[in-house]
Amino acid sequence: MKFQAMELLFGKNTPKQMIPKVTLLAVFAILVFTITPLSYPLFRNSSSSLKKNGSNNNIPSSTFDDLNESTSLPSTSVKKCDIFSGEWVPNPKGPYYTNETCWAIHEHQNCMKYGRPDSEFMKWKWKPNGCELPIFNPFQFLELLRGKSLAFVGDSVGRNQMQSMICLLSRVEWPIDVSYTRDDYFMRWKYESYNFTMAAFWTPHLVRSKQSDLNGPGQTGLFNLYLDEPDEKWITQIEDFDYVILNGGHWFTRSMVFYEEQKIVGCHYCLLENVPDLTMYYGYRKAFRTAFKAINRLKNFKGITFLRTFAPSHFENGMWNQGGNCIRTKPFRSNETQLEGLNLEYYMIQLEEFKNAEKEARKKGLKYRLLDTTQATLLRPDGHPSRYGHWPSVNVTLYNDCVHWCLPGPIDTWSDFLLEMLKMEGIRSAQERLRLDQD
Repeated sequence: MKFQAMELLFGKNTPKQMIPKVTLLAVFAILVFTITPLSYPLFRNSSSSLKKNGSNNNIPSSTFDDLNESTSLPSTSVKKCDIFSGEWVPNPKGPYYTNETCWAIHEHQNCMKYGRPDSEFMKWKWKPNGCELPIFNPFQFLELLRGKSLAFVGDSVGRNQMQSMICLLSRVEWPIDVSYTRDDYFMRWKYESYNFTMAAFWTPHLVRSKQSDLNGPGQTGLFNLYLDEPDEKWITQIEDFDYVILNGGHWFTRSMVFYEEQKIVGCHYCLLENVPDLTMYYGYRKAFRTAFKAINRLKNFKGITFLRTFAPSHFENGMWNQGGNCIRTKPFRSNETQLEGLNLEYYMIQLEEFKNAEKEARKKGLKYRLLDTTQATLLRPDGHPSRYGHWPSVNVTLYNDCVHWCLPGPIDTWSDFLLEMLKMEGIRSAQERLRLDQD
């Protein structure tokens, strides 16, 4: 299975003529003086930085060996390679933190603490077809984002991603809590040495929603979704952020009543009289459309919007509430599974709405980027907590969690993707500056 995600970023009509040699030399010169210093000089201070910030000495020594592999400039071949299409290959050097060295891991993702017997799920890395994807370099990432801010907007899988990133960055520095509220769903963290702020805005439907019935037809609650109104909890907060990572998906399988212009227009499995069932896909499409429109309408927003594509769950032998579980211990090969059903529908809806939003954003000079984690995530049925997110004796509603991701685990690779995209963003900016100078 191969996704043509890069076409959504660059279009199908990318010029094929060679870049003049002078331009190539100039781009290389800019990169040498901007990106290269982000790596090697920093290692001179790495030991003192770790000591200053209290990093645990139990992290394997191979951790820093791999950082040396991540410090090189991105290859020009990456521009011709879809980094999101590939295979998982063994990585005996992983993981790059443990559940004992990172306090940011939520209990229900702390799989090793709660007795998961295998550890091989932490020892894989993503290998794109036709190029290499460097392991996440925390020094490089923090230097690139010095003085900037990043917001995760979406559901708990987005928060899962932020927790993964905090753990990966802990090799350099621990952040301080600068949250405006004590609500764990809306956290802000600041890396003081780099003046970098990271925030999470929990908004499972992206649009304004409220629970109208605790149980509902599906016993997961009935929610009213106002499909033409973005959730103010995030849209009023992101205007000053440099990067916004948007995500959403799993909450849209629950029972929902859809409102537009304050009137009921339909629902998904609500079983209400005279209310047509428009399916979950109607609400999903409208929610992303509204979210993208809201971002494009912000007066002062100048940041880059990333869409982190849908992360499939891996329930087998039943739904989540019908005994379904995820007990595999190895990744799939790409020829062993394919995107289908709900996963395919969600993914395609996201791509279509992203493409349309990107066209409108371009008119305002705004940038959209596709963080396409879907294929890589689809191939990792072994990475979920399953029943190892709590003690066996604890009575919890969701016994087998095949939605979220163990930490350490496959979700750490999402940071590999993001850093590579940020480095490519630097190349693009350098090329744009050169074109402007030449004009």
